[in-house]
Amino acid sequence: MTATLERVGAVRAAPAKGRSRARARHRLTVLAFLAPAITGFAVFFAYPLIATVGFSFTDYDLINPPVWIGFENYTYMFADKLFLTAVYNTLWFVVVLTIARVVFALGVASVIARLKSGVGLVRTLCYLPSLAPPVAAVLSFFLVMRPNEGPLDAFLGWFGVESPLWFADPAWAKPGIAAVMLWVSGDLMIIILAAILDVPQEQYEAAELDGAGAARRWWHITLPTISPVLMFGVVNSVIVSLQLFTQAVVAGSAASGAADITGATRYLGFPENSTLTFPVWLYTQGFRYFDMGYASAMATVLFVVSFAATALLVQRMRKATHQEEGSAGA
Repeated sequence: MTATLERVGAVRAAPAKGRSRARARHRLTVLAFLAPAITGFAVFFAYPLIATVGFSFTDYDLINPPVWIGFENYTYMFADKLFLTAVYNTLWFVVVLTIARVVFALGVASVIARLKSGVGLVRTLCYLPSLAPPVAAVLSFFLVMRPNEGPLDAFLGWFGVESPLWFADPAWAKPGIAAVMLWVSGDLMIIILAAILDVPQEQYEAAELDGAGAARRWWHITLPTISPVLMFGVVNSVIVSLQLFTQAVVAGSAASGAADITGATRYLGFPENSTLTFPVWLYTQGFRYFDMGYASAMATVLFVVSFAATALLVQRMRKATHQEEGSAGA
């Protein structure tokens, strides 16, 4: 009897061991397929992030060993006048460029959605500028808006309008960069256009039968339906504005007229630091002054602000989506 029970137990234990081995092989297979992604994440994101936070508490010049100084890099930010200037310029882009980019992309997408013919051609022409490299886009605008020589100045001169200095004018440098960013916002326009075309036509037909005009249909049907996509556009535009670097550097370098053959210039932020964004000042501290500890502190602040702003906007987007689903279900 005892031998029989032992044989039954062994028979039952064999499938259990086989299942555990199969699960172990499955986990190892999954881990093997994920290994390249995990390695890339650890090497190119996790380690640099941790190292940046660590260097932010040190005095480090890329040559000598880092020296621990605590929170001095963070406290120095409040005494750094150019840091405050860079914060102001970046916030200007966050507010102005975010609103302008979303409104511009929404307006162009709404016009294209109402076209009866040539939709594909117009859509392609509006999207193509977004494929232009940032340096080429800024230089194109610089040549078009070049004071006293550009075609825009000649056009305004026909009407007796005296044009500003554009990128060489502190009051117009940031609007000029914002114009470049609007010109290359075709990617956001395509996303919003897809959302507009996805709105159910039955809602438009029902509203039209109730006597709603085109403006009311757009305001009460189109806009609420595509609001999650518009919130995505806001999040994307905020991130783009916080990371604005290439356009500001190229605009300042070209306007200063002091760039060498490689495009490098001593006048980052020209004119009068009006194009000195947060990433530009961060780059200047780290790779021109070799104050990598202070640059790491600035990078940490930028990461925290970007993460907090994105998390807040995503939370609001989810809340708005849940409210719309609840009202629709009611």
